[in-house]
Amino acid sequence: MKLYDILVIGSGMGGSMIASLNKNRDLLVLEKEQNLGGCASTFKRYGSYFNAGATTFVGYEKNHIVKDIFDKAEAALDLRESKIAIRVLQNGKTIDRVKDFEQFLEKIDKAYPNKNNRIFWEKIKELDEKFWQLQKLYYAKYSFYSYLKTLNSFLELFIKFRTYSFKSAKSFIKEVLGEISKEYQNFIDSQLLITLQTTSKDLSILSMAIGLSYPFHKVFYVNEGMGELFKELLKDVEVRKKEEVLKILKEKNYFRVITSKSEYKSLNVVLNSTIYDCARFFEDKKIKEYYKKFTFSDQSAFVLNFNLNSKEEFLHHYQIILEKNIPNTVSNSFFISLSDKEDKKMSKKALSVTISTHTKALFWEDLSFDEYKTKKEETQNFIIDSFLKHFKSVKKEDIINLSSATSKTFKRYINRNNCGGSPVTLKNIFQIPSCRTPFKGLYNIGDTVFAGQGWPGVALGVKVLNEEINE
Repeated sequence: MKLYDILVIGSGMGGSMIASLNKNRDLLVLEKEQNLGGCASTFKRYGSYFNAGATTFVGYEKNHIVKDIFDKAEAALDLRESKIAIRVLQNGKTIDRVKDFEQFLEKIDKAYPNKNNRIFWEKIKELDEKFWQLQKLYYAKYSFYSYLKTLNSFLELFIKFRTYSFKSAKSFIKEVLGEISKEYQNFIDSQLLITLQTTSKDLSILSMAIGLSYPFHKVFYVNEGMGELFKELLKDVEVRKKEEVLKILKEKNYFRVITSKSEYKSLNVVLNSTIYDCARFFEDKKIKEYYKKFTFSDQSAFVLNFNLNSKEEFLHHYQIILEKNIPNTVSNSFFISLSDKEDKKMSKKALSVTISTHTKALFWEDLSFDEYKTKKEETQNFIIDSFLKHFKSVKKEDIINLSSATSKTFKRYINRNNCGGSPVTLKNIFQIPSCRTPFKGLYNIGDTVFAGQGWPGVALGVKVLNEEINE
């Protein structure tokens, strides 16, 4: 039996990026599904293509870790820059999140007049720019050099950001903006839920700045669907699709990986499954205990996919913020991604639309069959009705091929029922899982380990893992 150098389990963002950086090593990627990309994949249904989740591609710009990784993969990407990253619709107000700061400030001043808006948003943008200039950003455990690099990283963070790295975001908002309206607070928190899976009450100023600033970077639409990104990353990598990993056995000097089709040996294993799902692969008691110590993050998503027959001109992304929470969710907003009308694959028959909002994973797991069906339909209908109220030219009959997904759907197709790990907060910064484990040759990557979700967050984790696995 062949002995691989690295075996990557899962072709999500983290798995695909680390595989691309190590394509010259003896490496294999195993993917349970036909589609690459996990919760960021593109799939076909009713004869049309849909994206599984939100479609903002951020960080593909000079001197950014995301672009560095894609450049090393020699990826030929077909992208369209979204001049308006997101159009936010809230109680009759329209706020365009654009890269140009002055244009954005004009919109925010009109929607939420405040004498200190410029001071607040300039500081947010400044902190974000400084963060992405850091040279020593690192977080890993379980080896002397890992701890040393992590310590140096924290020292650099403290020296550069001082109190901004641990002072609460909530207090900063009050200090600079004063007592703002509930509507303005909802605007800020709804943006943070997209990027960080939490609100300002649990974050440091620095974390809030990073979460609020991504529209100040270039945001791209991926032609032919998000799945194209993974095809490019893995074009020079050996990948075996529709092959599910069933068991991983730790031998003396290697790991034995048993799948639904075969068996493999590898010196190193990189798990791109969530940190909460890893214990099930192992029989080794110590490894099982290691993974079981992490508290499950109950964040998940409710997603709608449909085709839209419309001649109206749409942007690529919208966010609709409502006054009250959507039924059976933990959010009062939903995010809309639409295919570009010039995209010959995604918009071949009609526009491809993905709508997502935040919900709890375990809420859907505990329902009876009839309760599940009723509540799923209730949430779906509420979102569709809200969508139609905000886009007056669209009629209900223009929406075809409608389907929706909950945490149970994700578990069935991509083997995970949550979306993202525990948000990085002031309370848990030192409890965040590391890409390195205490077991030689065993690693994790993805949105449930450092540095979190989204392309920039996962890419930072990949950068650290690449150093760890090649030390």
